[in-house]
Amino acid sequence: MDIKGRITVVLVGTQSPGNIGMVCRAMKNMGLSDLRLVNPCRVDHPDATMFAVSARDLLEAARIYSSLGEALSDCEFSVATTRRHGKYRNEICTPGEIVEKFSGCAPQSRLALVFGREDSGLTTDELALCRWQATIPTADEYGSLNLSQAVLLFCYEFFKGALPVDPAGKTARELAGSASLEPLYDQMERTFLRIGYLNPQNPDHMMRSMRRIFSRAELDEREVSALRGLLSQIDWAAAEFKGKKGA
Repeated sequence: MDIKGRITVVLVGTQSPGNIGMVCRAMKNMGLSDLRLVNPCRVDHPDATMFAVSARDLLEAARIYSSLGEALSDCEFSVATTRRHGKYRNEICTPGEIVEKFSGCAPQSRLALVFGREDSGLTTDELALCRWQATIPTADEYGSLNLSQAVLLFCYEFFKGALPVDPAGKTARELAGSASLEPLYDQMERTFLRIGYLNPQNPDHMMRSMRRIFSRAELDEREVSALRGLLSQIDWAAAEFKGKKGA
């Protein structure tokens, strides 16, 4: 499948119907068609139709979801777009670097480009659901982009950035997708809770860091299997666990 056919655009909490229409136009300019909306404003608003121009078919076909997790359920890879840096917002890529990373993914896999609210972007919990983070470098004096501008620039990178061909004809290393990573994270959380490593009142705090560590590691399927085997061995060895060290 052509790389553009494997890209999904996800808008979270969009507040302006006009912005949704302009995103449809930007996507169609770059040959993309799969638009998903999470808890959007009114989609059948005249402004959405007006700004979509000749991309009204994308607007009409857009699917609406009640949560980001639901919208990403069939996307093996995902990118959270963010302009802010912080504790859980690091290792931020450029759009071009995301295209390069996606070249290491299975040829049938799907990538979601996730864009947040116009005024506040994505929450930390929403970022944690995504494999990578990315931003568009802009001038320090004024870095804010309109939502449709940001979507257009990301889509353009995929429009021009066809997957590189290995001149040696070697099979590319395929990265593990969310279908493998999410069960790993679930098992990791259960094991870490069992051995007292995580705070049961707030396990998400440390698990966000774990997600960032293993996202940076770019695990393949064999490595995920090895880690799950390690966790299973920890579970077996901790059968007689009596409580956290020093408790």
